Amino acid sequence: MTDAPETVRTSKKRNACDGATDISGGAALGHPRVWLEIDEKGYAECGYCDRRFVLIGGPADISVDEVEVE
Repeated sequence: MTDAPETVRTSKKRNACDGATDISGGAALGHPRVWLEIDEKGYAECGYCDRRFVLIGGPADISVDEVEVE
């Protein structure tokens, strides 16, 4: 089973991703830094690592309480 890509909830419409954000100076362990702009969908996905940036309060922002588990 493959893990789902990471989702980052953010209040900014423009976000940087380098694939290793939690590692200090981690770009060497991730991918080249790219800037992602959240549009009317309410999210943006990194083309390198599939990390999804979701705008807090936007149309794609679903809280854990609203997700149905089957």
